[in-house]
Amino acid sequence: MDAPSTAAAPDTRGAELIARFDRLPHMTRAHWGWLPLLGLLSLGDTTDINVLAYAAPAMREHWGVSITQIGNLTSLSLLGMFVGALAGGRLADRFGRKRLVLGGTLLYSMSTIICGLAPNLAVLGLFRTLSGIGIQAVVGVLSVYVAEMYPANVRGRSQAAVLGVGLLGVPFTAVAAKLIIPLDPQSWRWMFVVGAVGLVPAVLGLFLLPESVRWLVASGRNEEADRIVSGLEARYTNELPSPVLAVPSAPPARGRMVELFTGSQRRITIVTALTLVFGIVAFYGFNSWVPTLLVERGYSTDTALIITTVVSIAPPFGALVAMLVTDRWQRRRALAVTSVTIAALMVIFAVTDALWLTVGAGFLIALLLQTNAVTIYAYLPEVFPTSLRASGAGLSNGAGRLAGVGGAALIAAVYGVTGFVGVFLTTALFSLITAVTIGLFGEDTRHRSLR
Repeated sequence: MDAPSTAAAPDTRGAELIARFDRLPHMTRAHWGWLPLLGLLSLGDTTDINVLAYAAPAMREHWGVSITQIGNLTSLSLLGMFVGALAGGRLADRFGRKRLVLGGTLLYSMSTIICGLAPNLAVLGLFRTLSGIGIQAVVGVLSVYVAEMYPANVRGRSQAAVLGVGLLGVPFTAVAAKLIIPLDPQSWRWMFVVGAVGLVPAVLGLFLLPESVRWLVASGRNEEADRIVSGLEARYTNELPSPVLAVPSAPPARGRMVELFTGSQRRITIVTALTLVFGIVAFYGFNSWVPTLLVERGYSTDTALIITTVVSIAPPFGALVAMLVTDRWQRRRALAVTSVTIAALMVIFAVTDALWLTVGAGFLIALLLQTNAVTIYAYLPEVFPTSLRASGAGLSNGAGRLAGVGGAALIAAVYGVTGFVGVFLTTALFSLITAVTIGLFGEDTRHRSLR
């Protein structure tokens, strides 16, 4: 059942508040202050997402679990993310962006700590599912919050900065695994405690982050929105441009899910969801399986961890690349070019036997996958109206996570038939399909005013 509508046609005062907010020409000191906190929230997500991949080889040795069982755990995480994407989006449109970001962080952090205490695979799977729900609720809504609270001309770079800080969670997790896992046969359990690092910025965010101005206006809470906008305006020393009231090209969305599949919005929703479907299978097919499959190919656990530690340095550089291009090029074109490049590199990774080329190709793949992640999270909130922004982004993310569940099973099946080479040729194919989908059918959104 749809949540009650949070937005009808905006009243005059609400429209004026949005016009005042949209005229802000650049980031204020407040925006700069929110940025590291939002980045640390993103870092918590990234850390928790990656702990299973780094704990898996040691778990296999300790519990004697199979590749298929590891794939099932990955599928449960993605299933949780599917639920979190859908539920988190709807709840964020109903109750606010800030509440969902902080509440989701609490959910996944507590769940992942319990994963570290799990006595068996079944309990671990249950709480990994709950962790996935919280993670994706935060990931999806965090990008919506950034899109709604930062000036249009720096939206892409702001998303890149937040995710760039977040991507430090990848080397953070890899280094933690390198230091912790060799200590004891059960030391892998501590990796799940490391995954709860997001609790720290969540507590700070409770006091330091405001609610989204656009959501407050859409919910009729103009007094709160006015206080935030007035506070931001007061931080500019130069004269601000006059606010320009936007003339809507269509009646505003009323917050009903069916509106995502009516009129011109239907095509946008379908293309965006398919982009996430293909892209996430490629993303997780590579990142979730590399540590385990390197061991299966013949590398020792220690060597595999060294390789993945080197590769894990790449994602923050991927965010830097996104900062350089995402506000200069149309998002869809950037996504298409990087996806084609990723596909070519995955082919090299699949067929080479040279260690240096494995590391080099893996490094570049990880870099560009994260460039794509930044760009898609900048793109997602820009193609949905405010009253359905979190729901639309959540639906697209949810479709991708659900595909990831099937993708994890697919990767396990492909590995059983064709081995290491077949797995990464498969992820290359999905990356190529991503390029075609978004490149040919996506929307131009750069610097576009949010609806």
